[in-house]
Amino acid sequence: MYKVYILKTDAGNIYIGHTDNLAKRLNSHNQGQNLATQSYNNWKIIYEEAFESRAMAMSREKFLKTGDGKKVLKHKGILK
Repeated sequence: MYKVYILKTDAGNIYIGHTDNLAKRLNSHNQGQNLATQSYNNWKIIYEEAFESRAMAMSREKFLKTGDGKKVLKHKGILK
């Protein structure tokens, strides 16, 4: 099972990604092991979706990073 997830810091920074092990991935973000998020700490999961294949998760992640995807997340109340 693969998950698309959205992380947020206390300062309001947002990160969208996918993984097959969300707990391990969150830990790596908070330990500064991810280049895109290493400048920030205290990441928290604010949203996740499950998919049966990596390809489906990657497709959803790519969409959520677009303007239309962010509009959907705002409409659902996930992003402000």
